[in-house]
Amino acid sequence: MSTIREQPIFSTRAHIFQIDPATKRNWIPTSKHALTVSYFYDATRNVYRIISVGGTKAIINSTITPNMTFTKTSQKFGQWADSRANTVYGLGFASEQHLSQFAEKFQEVKEAARLAREKSQDKTELTSPALSLTSQQILPSPIISSNGPGDDKLFRSQSADMEMTTERERIKKMLSEGSVCEVQWEAEFFTLQDNNNKLVAALNEANANVEQWKKQLAAYQEETETLRQRVAELEAQRGHESSGEAREESSPALEELEQLVKARDEELRQLKGQKGGSWETDEECEDTRQKVQDLERRNTDLERRLRLAEQSLSETLSEREKMYHEVAKVAEIMDMKIFELSELRQDLAKLVESN
Repeated sequence: MSTIREQPIFSTRAHIFQIDPATKRNWIPTSKHALTVSYFYDATRNVYRIISVGGTKAIINSTITPNMTFTKTSQKFGQWADSRANTVYGLGFASEQHLSQFAEKFQEVKEAARLAREKSQDKTELTSPALSLTSQQILPSPIISSNGPGDDKLFRSQSADMEMTTERERIKKMLSEGSVCEVQWEAEFFTLQDNNNKLVAALNEANANVEQWKKQLAAYQEETETLRQRVAELEAQRGHESSGEAREESSPALEELEQLVKARDEELRQLKGQKGGSWETDEECEDTRQKVQDLERRNTDLERRLRLAEQSLSETLSEREKMYHEVAKVAEIMDMKIFELSELRQDLAKLVESN
């Protein structure tokens, strides 16, 4: 029956809250998820209502009157007070645009309710028998009587005015307190949401970094293994060169040089030991001089080969020292990466526990 006479004129989705009746300060959520909130028009009664149903329960059933005011307390939150339901409703929207559309529709419906009330009052005044009386036919006010019905009407009128004033003050206080609490609540909500988004982004970035660091660690391990093999090869090569080639080249050359020097000394001694002060002929002197020059050339060549052997050995030692430094550097980098990976794992564990 109600679905036939009442038709929805606007619908949206929002999170619904009600003011805490005990404290009049905090908001109480009425549902875990956003619900549909609709404006309905009752053509039979000529009234407008805001209705929201959660399951089989009507969460909002608020008749709009011209005295109601919808207040935007933030970019996505608005509220209004319903004196008949003795509560304050709050709606949290997904965007500022949805809030603006709901607020604009509230103003339109409120204006329509005002026009409907004025139209209803005009009809009541036209059909009232009191309007048919002229100014001469108006009865004296019964308020003049001291203890008559007039006093009772005046008292009831004053009481109604006082109750209405008190109700207005109470609603204003509820709205102001609710606005402050809502601003605090919404600020805390957005702070928590922002922190949650940051944590999720940090967790995703950490996961990506973990994968990248795993690959880097595997590459470092492979490079370290390669360097170790190179160091082993260089050490083996150096051992062979130092024990084999250096000895094969340097030792025979030195022995040959010593033998030649001894032969030269022996020839000189023989020349000096000749009797009778006889001297060598020119040909013998030339031959001796030629032998000395040959010995000197061979001595120079042996010295050059010895220097080359020493230089090769020095280069081999330098290269080996360089490789040692490279291995030490790679080992240090690996230690740093392993330490960073362990710290990252601890941070990830903390993030998982906090979430």
